[in-house]
Amino acid sequence: MRKDKNGFNLNFALYLIGRMVSDTGTSIQMMVMPLYIIDAGGSAATIGLFSFASLVPALLVYPFAGVFGDRMNRKAIMVGTDFVSGGVILGLALISHFHYMNLTLLLGGQVIVSLLNGMFDPATRGMLPQIVAKEELTRANSKVASLRGLSVLLGPVIGAALYGSFGITVLFLINGLSFLMSGISEMLIRYQHVKKKSAEGVAGIVTDLSEGIQFIHNNRVIRKLCLFFLVMYTLIQPILAVVLPLFFKTRLGYSDTQYGYLQSMSIMGMLLGSIFVGLTFGKDSNVLKPLKVGGILLIFSMVVFSLLMFPYTLGLLGNASVSYFVLLSIILCLFSAANMFIHVPIQSFIQKRTPNEYMSRVFSIVGMITRGGMPFGALIYGMILIRVEIHWTVLTATLLMLLLSVLFFSSLVKTNELHGKESTAYIKK
Repeated sequence: MRKDKNGFNLNFALYLIGRMVSDTGTSIQMMVMPLYIIDAGGSAATIGLFSFASLVPALLVYPFAGVFGDRMNRKAIMVGTDFVSGGVILGLALISHFHYMNLTLLLGGQVIVSLLNGMFDPATRGMLPQIVAKEELTRANSKVASLRGLSVLLGPVIGAALYGSFGITVLFLINGLSFLMSGISEMLIRYQHVKKKSAEGVAGIVTDLSEGIQFIHNNRVIRKLCLFFLVMYTLIQPILAVVLPLFFKTRLGYSDTQYGYLQSMSIMGMLLGSIFVGLTFGKDSNVLKPLKVGGILLIFSMVVFSLLMFPYTLGLLGNASVSYFVLLSIILCLFSAANMFIHVPIQSFIQKRTPNEYMSRVFSIVGMITRGGMPFGALIYGMILIRVEIHWTVLTATLLMLLLSVLFFSSLVKTNELHGKESTAYIKK
């Protein structure tokens, strides 16, 4: 850690600056991509293919990225992937400027950026515990999540204004430069890589990957937390991605602009939740406290959300009334805040309990679980909603989440497993 006499951690500040700049640039570009694809002659299927290209390549590379993140210099991986991502996006800006852009080039560029992001993410998550003291990890993760929420909140506003005035080339330029600035910021971080002996070749990579999987399997607490993450991202995240837009378009009488306001309220909840969890539980080693708060908020918001979808409630409040819109906005805000009360402390706990030599592999597997749960959950919701009414689907998911949460928290309370502070390589059954 690189602190001055006032306790200021310059390494962490550089880390935050890099993340904030690149997250904002990405948010600015990604917000307008569906609009640009339609303007360029694409269809809804093309937008879906672009979303696929943004997510799946990173998932495929995640397990191997964790191995390289534990073998190689994490700072070098972060800087290298940021610079290459910046170069690819600036290349798209150049192609767009000379009017050679087409959807095939756009999708190809996005696949490359997604692969690089898959390499970047485990390294950056693994690096954080090396530049921040263990007792400050929850607060540090809270700040990272808060800045990401702010980036996502600002991105659509800035992106829409710039796209309408200057077109897509300027957005590519801004995003590409943001990656270069992020890489420069990361270069200034003082970080010492600890080399470890590893077997060479494909067999060595497979061995390292299996060791990471074995570590999670043998660590009872982390295994439970990973399973809970999988359930959350499968059951909860598709509510915003699938259920809300479907319900909004088929049952409510609001404009598309008001749908944007609902999305902003959801992002605001993520931002406020990450701030509050850092302020309230930033130095508390007992992860169970914020998890309980998050669990209660999550179930409450899901129950109210499902009740708001029932035809009786719509008839009582009016499906285009101000009161219904305000209530729905508040619930979506609480819903996103609850997710942060769960996500931030779990991530901090895993960082505290994972030895440095396993850090990137563990987070690559955790990332694969969490990100993989979203499209899987969306697929399940899509199939169910063809046959079952929206309100019954969400209510069933709420009751299932309530049952699983009770079982999950009960098992942790009985064994008192969330108070450990030190890294533990293996915790047997």
